[in-house]
Amino acid sequence: MYQFASRRSTFTALLACAAFVCPASEGPKTFANSSAITPARLKTHLEFVASDLLQGRKTPSDGLDIAGMYIVSMLRQWGAKPAGENGTFYQALPLYQLRINMLKSAVSFGGSSFRFGTGLMSTNFSCDVEAGAVYAGHGWVIKNKKVDPYQGLDVKGKVVVIASGMPKGCSFADLEGKEGEDYAWPALAAKQQGAVAIVTVSSPFDMRYWDPEKAVQAGDFERASDPELAPGAALANVFVGPPVADKLFEGETVTGAQAGSGREAPETGFAFRKDKILKVKAVLDRVERPGYNVVAVVPGSDPKLKDEYVAFGAHLDHIGKSYTGDSDRIFNGADDDGSGVVAMLEIAHAMLTGKRPKRSCLFVWHVGEEEGMWGSWHFTEHPTLDLGKVVAQLNADMIGRSLTPADTKAKRVVSEPHSVFLVGATMMSSDLQKLSEDVNRRFLNMKFDYRFDDPKDPEKIFYRSDHYSYARKGIPVIFYTTGNHTDYHMPSDEVAKIDFAQLTEVSRTIYATGFALADTAKRPRVDKNLPPQPGS
Repeated sequence: MYQFASRRSTFTALLACAAFVCPASEGPKTFANSSAITPARLKTHLEFVASDLLQGRKTPSDGLDIAGMYIVSMLRQWGAKPAGENGTFYQALPLYQLRINMLKSAVSFGGSSFRFGTGLMSTNFSCDVEAGAVYAGHGWVIKNKKVDPYQGLDVKGKVVVIASGMPKGCSFADLEGKEGEDYAWPALAAKQQGAVAIVTVSSPFDMRYWDPEKAVQAGDFERASDPELAPGAALANVFVGPPVADKLFEGETVTGAQAGSGREAPETGFAFRKDKILKVKAVLDRVERPGYNVVAVVPGSDPKLKDEYVAFGAHLDHIGKSYTGDSDRIFNGADDDGSGVVAMLEIAHAMLTGKRPKRSCLFVWHVGEEEGMWGSWHFTEHPTLDLGKVVAQLNADMIGRSLTPADTKAKRVVSEPHSVFLVGATMMSSDLQKLSEDVNRRFLNMKFDYRFDDPKDPEKIFYRSDHYSYARKGIPVIFYTTGNHTDYHMPSDEVAKIDFAQLTEVSRTIYATGFALADTAKRPRVDKNLPPQPGS
C-alpha cells in the first residue's frame, strides 16, 4: 500500500510511490508536476512544429531538421541530458536517394538531343541504350479485358515506346489474378518480352502537374541498409515530354488490326514512325542525406534505479508537400504527429522542472515513421544506450483530436472528449496494464477505449506506429491515440483543428503513467507472448 497526499486528506491506493496533489484552489487533480503541461504551452510549440515554414517535415528534409533543432533547443535550455551519438542529442539515420544527373542524361535521335527539363522529364533507373523503337500503346497487358499490345510484336532488344495512362476502357480495378501472368504493368510486360528500356510519352494532363524539383528525384529516399537493385534487375522507364513526342510521333498512324490488338493512337494525338532509332542515356547519382532522431534523457533520482529507463516516444516527421493541385500543398501534420511531438516535449519539461522519479526517462523523437517506422527501427537496432534497461515504452501518435460531426458523417473512428484509445496495453504485461488503469482512475479518469488493442484488429493499429519497434524487442508498450479523423494525411490537418483540452488531458495522463512507472520498485513483468505480426 502506498500513500497519496492532498491538502485535505490522505488516501491509499495500489500504486507504487506516486504522489497525487489535489489543491482545493485548483479544482482538477494534479499529479506531481502535471500542471506544468498546459494548453497554452502545447499550442505555442505546435504552432511552430506544424507551420508552413517546415514544409510538412518529410524524412529527410530541411523542414524536418529544423523541427529537430527546435526540440533540441528546448531540451538544452531546460537541462536535459543528450543521449544521441557522440555526446549530442542526435542519432543519424543513414539515407540515400538516386537523382538524375541533368548534364549527363538525354534522349537523342534523328540528330536532335533533348536533356532533362526539355525532353527527358524523369526516370526510375539508369540506362544507356541505343536501339530501334517499337510502339506498344499504353504497354499494359490485361488478359481479362483482352488487351495485349505485344501480340505479333517483336520488341526483343528494342526500346518500347508507350503512351502514359491505362488503355481505353480499362482501370486498375481490372487487374485481377496473378501479376505477371494475368496482367502486367508496362515495365514488367516489356521486360518479359525482352525490351531494353521503355520511353513513356507524357500526356497533356501529366504535364499540368510536372514539377522539376520532384522529377529530378528517381524515387523516394531509402535506408542505406536496404539492398539496392542489381544492374539489370529492373527496366528503366524514361518519361519524355512534348519536344520528344513531336519528333517521335510524326509519320505513320497506328490503325486497323494494330489498334484492335490493344495499340491505339497515343493520347498526345501524334502518329508514330516505325523507323526511329532511339538513344537513351539516363545517369543517376547517389545522394546521401541522413535523417536525425532526437534522443534525450532526464536522469532519475535513485542511485541504483536511475540506470533503468522509461521510454517516451513520438514521430517528428510527416509526409511533406504535394506537387499537384492549386490550393494548399503543405501537409502540416498538426495532429500526425505534431500533437505527439509537443506532448513529449512538455512531458520532458514537466520531468525536468518538477520532482524527479527514481528511474531515468528516455525521450526519442523518431523520424521516418511515415516511411515505415525507419527511425524507431534504427534506434532499437542501434540503440545509443542499453535497450535492456528500458522497462516500458509509451508512444503518442495523433492524440490531439476529438470526434466532430464530419468524422461521424464519414464514419471515422475518433475518440470522444475525455477519451483515448490505448493499444498494446493489454498485450504484453499485466503489470503495465494495471498500473496504467490505477493511475488513470486516481488522476483524470479518462475513458480508456481498448477496441484497437487486439492482434485481430482489421486496421492492425498495433503494428503501425513506433511502439512496435520496441515491442518486438520484448519491451512492454502502450500506444496512445485519439483516432483516424477526416483530416488524416490531408493538408487540412492544421493547428486550428486541434482540441487542446483533449491534447492536454492525454499528455498529462501519459506523464502521470510514465512517472509512476519510473517510480515503482520493480519493472513491469512481460507475462504475455507478443502476438506475431500478420503475414510474418
